[in-house]
Amino acid sequence: MKPLTLKDVLPLEEYERERDTFRQRIINLKQWRRISVGDRITLVFENRDTVLFQIQEMVRAERILAPGRIREEVESYNEQIPGTGELSATLLIEVTDPAKVKEVLDGLKGIDRGATVALRVGTHFLYGAFEQGRSKEDKISAVHYVRFRVPEPVKAEMRNLQIPMEIVIDHPNYQASVKVPDATRFSLLNDLSLD
Repeated sequence: MKPLTLKDVLPLEEYERERDTFRQRIINLKQWRRISVGDRITLVFENRDTVLFQIQEMVRAERILAPGRIREEVESYNEQIPGTGELSATLLIEVTDPAKVKEVLDGLKGIDRGATVALRVGTHFLYGAFEQGRSKEDKISAVHYVRFRVPEPVKAEMRNLQIPMEIVIDHPNYQASVKVPDATRFSLLNDLSLD
């Protein structure tokens, strides 16, 4: 998928005029790209549109006008856009009770290492590769960025709705799986077709 450039980012005044329409389009898109896996973890699959929306919202919230600063945001957020033959997602560890944040996060240390988070397509397990620097030996972040490499034979199986597809999490303190809805599959296949 092609990275974003400074030219893709609307100037602040223009974005303010188009924000409601753009925001509604992203809300509609994300409803098929957000999947809860158990009661604590959600994956939001990213693409150029979802990342551009994040950039536009950051520029708006921070009132960033200098092209150099906007370029820095674009370069930083481009890391979330999937590369050729990849899907990427933001993994969110969700804790609603502030008193339990440390306990829950401590219990999920190591979720970003090894064969813990996977897309399963038929008999194929596509294990996620996590962005480094989001955890240390003694603590873990509630937000992670993960990539799944999707070989061509697996793409073909994704197109066949008779072949099951799910997200699987297998961590010593958290095991959960969920079927990937067909609408999500089509959305992810569309991402993969943009290579």
